[in-house]
Amino acid sequence: MKTPAYQCKNIIKKKMDRILSAMPDSDLMAVIAQFFKLFGDPNRLRIIYLLMHQELCVADLAALIGMQQPAVSQQLKILRLCRLVKHRKDGKTIWYSLDDRHVSSIFRLALLHLQER
Repeated sequence: MKTPAYQCKNIIKKKMDRILSAMPDSDLMAVIAQFFKLFGDPNRLRIIYLLMHQELCVADLAALIGMQQPAVSQQLKILRLCRLVKHRKDGKTIWYSLDDRHVSSIFRLALLHLQER
């Protein structure tokens, strides 16, 4: 990232240069922004919350959330493509779970932050 002309009056230039040089590039910032957009849908958050506690199939998720199965499947597809959710097949049933513990950590951290108010 190109360092802008230094005009800050209260920050040491060396320190600002070090901070700016460590900043993720624009492409990575766009990926991070897209990642956080996934958490911007209440239905996806409900799915994530339920999967934090137990592996579930689409029918169970639909019943618990009060949505139609195709709508839940669509949300799961989005979460799967972005590697927040994984699935496994057991006979005719497909079971969904969180891809890793980081997903629940992000959810819990956001919840904790918002409950502090």
